[in-house]
Amino acid sequence: MSPELVSILVLVVVFVIATTRSVNMGALAFAAAFGVGTLVADLDADGIFAGFPGDLFVVLVGVTYLFAIARANGTTDWLVHAAVRLVRGRVALIPWVMFALTGALTAIGAVSPAAVAIVAPIALSFATRYAISPLLMGTMVVHGAQAGGFSPISIYGSIVNGIVEREGLPGSEVTLFLASLIANLLIAGVLFALFGGRKLWARGSVPTDGATGEGDAGFADGETPDPGTDATSGTATGTGPATSGATPATPATPATPATPTAPASPTAVAVRPGREAGDTGGTGDTGGTAGIIRLTPARIATLTALVALVVAVLGFDLDAGLTAVTLAVVLSTAWPDDSRRAVGEIAWSTVLLICGVLTYVGVLEEMGTITWAGEGVGGIGVPLLAAVLLCYIGAVVSAFASSVGIMGALIPLAVPFLAQGEIGAVGMVAALAVSATVVDVSPFSTNGALVLAAAPDVDRERFFRQLMVYGGIVVAAVPALAWLVLVVPGLG
Repeated sequence: MSPELVSILVLVVVFVIATTRSVNMGALAFAAAFGVGTLVADLDADGIFAGFPGDLFVVLVGVTYLFAIARANGTTDWLVHAAVRLVRGRVALIPWVMFALTGALTAIGAVSPAAVAIVAPIALSFATRYAISPLLMGTMVVHGAQAGGFSPISIYGSIVNGIVEREGLPGSEVTLFLASLIANLLIAGVLFALFGGRKLWARGSVPTDGATGEGDAGFADGETPDPGTDATSGTATGTGPATSGATPATPATPATPATPTAPASPTAVAVRPGREAGDTGGTGDTGGTAGIIRLTPARIATLTALVALVVAVLGFDLDAGLTAVTLAVVLSTAWPDDSRRAVGEIAWSTVLLICGVLTYVGVLEEMGTITWAGEGVGGIGVPLLAAVLLCYIGAVVSAFASSVGIMGALIPLAVPFLAQGEIGAVGMVAALAVSATVVDVSPFSTNGALVLAAAPDVDRERFFRQLMVYGGIVVAAVPALAWLVLVVPGLG
């Protein structure tokens, strides 16, 4: 049995054990990387660690740390409320706003993971607040990033078009861009319909001036004021959830005095950690007017840090992870209480999982398993069959590794049978691009990992399984559809 085949079988075993025994897949993958790298590939420790994704480690830690601080001090509450006001209370429009926002960021030059790192924590905080499926919101963000990812001025578009030109293949920047845009837009529409979009439309509009800050089941849509609080005076009352104001006392008679109501407790409205006294569950002290989240110095500084993250990444091409860690440290120094809570909210289990799997994938690349599989497909004498297999290799490998890296390897492998003229090069390149990037919803890819790490208040194991199942469906279906729509019509 060849070393390459052994390494693939070990990867399958890792998946099986992690699924059936509930062991962290990252820990298993580190052990597999050590065993395969040492015993099969004859790699030393440096060779094994060559595949450790240090940059992704810093991105995951830095971004989740920064947004954990933002959650702790109530900044995400303010952003969610602002988003509701932006769409005039139409909660159903928010997933599409996030889709468009990440698409615009990547279309103008942001690296896809950077755009997702910026948008996903805000989008998923909103999903938690308004009972939107985190799977819907997270996948909308990732597919939005890929929808704009191949514009002529984008990072992905520039790289792929450059590879095509270097290989002497005919290309079309517009076709490449539109193929990715339309594919991801159609997938987003299907996701919206399947994962609760119709129910979101049925909700209609929620009040934009009276939305509560807490996202509990009773008041997620801002349909009732904070229970126990007079909506006009701001004083505590003894009313139930359905009461919107203070209940007038029963008129007293000379013989029977009115029964006094329970005295108002000074703690009738709980104050969440990280909020100043007077905030009514995230709505802020507004001098008796409920529904507006107050901007405190900590929140203003956090908003400034988020804007600085966007500017640094998009304007100055700085690393998103290092920038986020630096900004988080600055905020932590100024407001240490928020920092102490936030460190515990860094998604360490997700960091272990992703870094372990990608380290093993690095071992596969180091020992030539990826090239071995690609060359085996490229040697097939049937161009149409080779085309669909290359699309599937691109999808499977990209679900665990760099999308651009796999495109850079597969496009040259396609050159021999593209040169025969039986398959159109423009359609083949577009199919490879779509197949290799649409699978970034996988929790093992950078974008999927960021979504998994950014989701607050979710069962991470369940959410991980949902992303893995959805990613598997995408890997199974999209390459065949891309091949059928983009490659088959271009047969010579």
